[in-house]
Amino acid sequence: MRERSQTRVGRSEEVSVAVVSGSLSRLAGGLFNSVRQSALALHSLGCRISVLGTADVHTAKDIGAWAPIRPLAAKPASPLALGYAPALGDALRNGDFNLVHQHGIWKAMSAQVSAWRKRTGGPVMISPRGMLDPWAMKNSAWKKRVAGFLYENSNLASSACLHALSYSEADSMRAFGLNNPIAIIPNGVIIPADVHGPGALRPPWLPTDGRRVLLFLGRIHPKKGVLELVDAWAKLKREAPEIAASWRLVIAGWDDGGHEPRLRAALARHDLERDVLLPGPLFDDEKDATLRHADAFILPSHSEGLPMSVLEAWAYRLPVLMTEACNLPEGFASGAAIKVDLAADRLSLDVASALAKPDLRSRGEKGRRLVEDRFTWGKIAQQHLATYQWMLDGGDPPGHVTQS
Repeated sequence: MRERSQTRVGRSEEVSVAVVSGSLSRLAGGLFNSVRQSALALHSLGCRISVLGTADVHTAKDIGAWAPIRPLAAKPASPLALGYAPALGDALRNGDFNLVHQHGIWKAMSAQVSAWRKRTGGPVMISPRGMLDPWAMKNSAWKKRVAGFLYENSNLASSACLHALSYSEADSMRAFGLNNPIAIIPNGVIIPADVHGPGALRPPWLPTDGRRVLLFLGRIHPKKGVLELVDAWAKLKREAPEIAASWRLVIAGWDDGGHEPRLRAALARHDLERDVLLPGPLFDDEKDATLRHADAFILPSHSEGLPMSVLEAWAYRLPVLMTEACNLPEGFASGAAIKVDLAADRLSLDVASALAKPDLRSRGEKGRRLVEDRFTWGKIAQQHLATYQWMLDGGDPPGHVTQS
């Protein structure tokens, strides 16, 4: 068993972390950006970072975004739904790490991380990334019960520290029955420059008819509330036609699990094909151009850890409409966000009221100040590093760590 250091780690280069994630590509959705940027920020502080994950259809295209880190993309075995990649376990067995940080749960990688912990005695941090929230737990509940019995419950309970993106997510961990220390550290965002300058060219799929753009950018999945949003837009068109005529809804993202046909059927049923655009997944320059040409952002989600898309919208100075389930109460407190309710008789009214507000643009400026103050990757990496050092050497925990 590997011996634990008895002295306080004082230099970041003494921290060697294996970052384990189910996917290393855009297939992971927001986790692709959040896990990658966190790893890169820690690397820039001098930490020795090794990234381990499983390969998928987008890995070859996206692997370069991790540079200068060179991740291991392990080939998954069948059935793919298990997420089992033998080479990932081999890398954990043969690697020289003094700490493992696992992102995401309910996959076979949890068993592999647990095996590393049992063999070495080294500390593990687990970031469930919203996967213990009540709504998420109800999704495929029986599969999670099986995975929990086989490996996940033990893996979670034995981790040296859990990582929550918000106080609400920490509450979900306690409700699940976990008594581990919890580090409450948010996601971060890269701050773009000159958002209101010349910027990028207008996306070719976006008409130039003068209508303002309300943007949804994320996975096409029931969790995100997109079907409720389409129904609300249809109601808004009937009951507030002057607002519907001056705004266009854009629902951009990739189809996670085959839900897009149902979304398109809803648009056809409400005769909204000209009012609501579905440009598909957006990345890199096209994503940047879309954010620059949007006028407001919406995330009517049922459940989130801490959504990267909202932080990005604020970074582009966009006012945000979101549910309380997005777990960013500071957005409401600062005036950067407007609360919307997913109830069938409320969402259209909330959206109509928000889009009619005269101070809409100033709310986007408040969002920009909020992310500059609290959500930059440099600040967040320092918090993770302080947590790693405490996990390795003990002593008093950092102020952002809550004990049971």
